[in-house]
Formats: sequence, C-alpha cells, structure tokens
Amino acid sequence: MQQKKCVVITGGAGGIGLALGRCYVADGCDVALLDIDAGSVSAAAEQLGGKTLGLACDVTDAKQCEQAIAQVVQQFGGIDVLVNNAGISHRSRFIDTDLDVFRRVMEINFFGALYCTKFAMSALIARRGQVVTISSVAGFAPLYARTGYAASKYALHGLFDTLRAELDEHGVAITIVCPSFVATAIEQRALDKDGKPLGARRVGIGKLMSPEAVAAKIHSAAQARKQLLLPSPVGKVAWVVSRFAPRFYARQMTKRFSAETAS
Repeated sequence: MQQKKCVVITGGAGGIGLALGRCYVADGCDVALLDIDAGSVSAAAEQLGGKTLGLACDVTDAKQCEQAIAQVVQQFGGIDVLVNNAGISHRSRFIDTDLDVFRRVMEINFFGALYCTKFAMSALIARRGQVVTISSVAGFAPLYARTGYAASKYALHGLFDTLRAELDEHGVAITIVCPSFVATAIEQRALDKDGKPLGARRVGIGKLMSPEAVAAKIHSAAQARKQLLLPSPVGKVAWVVSRFAPRFYARQMTKRFSAETAS
C-alpha cells in the first residue's frame, strides 16, 4: 500500500499557502498549515477539511519551528514536502529605513525558511522528499524601495541552490518559485520605513495573478521536481532582461517604481 504523503506549508492561513494547501488536500495528502495567527490557521485547516492540521508557529522563533515540525512528524509519521511560503515585504528607500525593518524582513523571509528546513531535514531525507521555497522576482533582479526584501530573497537562492547540491545524493529535491505580482495581502501588510504596516497597494506590472493560479503552477512544478519556477510572463521577461540588459532593466524598473516613495 502506497504511503500517504505529508505536506507542510508555512504562511498557510491565506494567500498562496492556503491555495496550495487546497491543491494537496485534493491529492489526498495530509497537510499541515503553519502560521503565526492561531485563529486564522485553525480556521484555514477547518476550511480545507481532510486530515489538515493547523498549527500556530512564529517562523522567526527557532524553538517554535522545531516544535511544530516535531508535532507534524509525530502526527503524520514523516514529511514529504516542505513549502517555505511565509513572508513579509517593505516599501521604503534604504536611506530612510530603520535597521529593525531589515532585521524583521530577514527573520521572516530567510531565517523562517532556514529554521523549518533545518528541523525537517531528517524527515525529508528519510522519504527522499522535497523543499519548495517561495522567493520572488526580487530574488534575482533589483526592485526599487525594497532593499531588505530583495536581500532576503537573494539569500534564499544562495541557501537553497547550494543546499540542492548537498542533498542530491539523498534524493531530496529543491524547487525555488519566483512569483511577480500576486493578489495577496502581503503588500497591504508591507512595512514602512519605521516598521509599521503600510495598508496600501503598491505599483505593479502586468495583471495580478490570483493565489489559486500561482498555487496550481507551483503544484505542477513541484510534482515534476523542477528546480526553478517563474509562474508569470512578467517574471520570465524580468529573468531574461535583468541578465542580458541589466542597466536597461534597472532604469525601467526605477522609473516604474520610484513613484511609490515620492513625497
């Protein structure tokens, strides 16, 4: 009898995380949603049904990550897929941004993914599993007024591209996903220069993708164990232009996004 797969998703109470959870529940997987808001993640787990587990977990706290992963393994017997989806953004120029904003963004986006991956590693190796990490177009190309966010996403590429090489002999796959503009709450919750939620939408390029559309692409790419996914046409164009015409890309991007921080 084939073993039932277990999928862990951080930032699972809404947006891409919840939509991806729905994909895996439809596959018949056991799903564990991790999120900082206990009420929201419990409601999300109930909404998905099946054997979905909702766990309150602040991914910036290594101990909470260790305990959450241990609870998942105890309840479901192992982990096949870990999705590092929890994230936060900011919109403020480097010169204006308080140092605590950089620290907060890095703690959630980078260290949150590192902690969960570290504590899930033995379980993933045991099942020759997979890590799916949600990066961004800002993980390979500059994005005006988001130096901390871009730094955290660039760091994810360094970590997981290198980890892929280390895990090759263990049969564990690493998939990095670089969405562009998605209709989620991440931008409403983006921090300003002082670390307060902006509560306003930012400038975008192209049509906003729905969380469900992005989740479907991630689900498909994960099943194929792809190394890199650029879910949108904007992301694909950015990948090419930022590499072959970096100055042109930077000028056009700056012209488009500098208005966000204009006084």
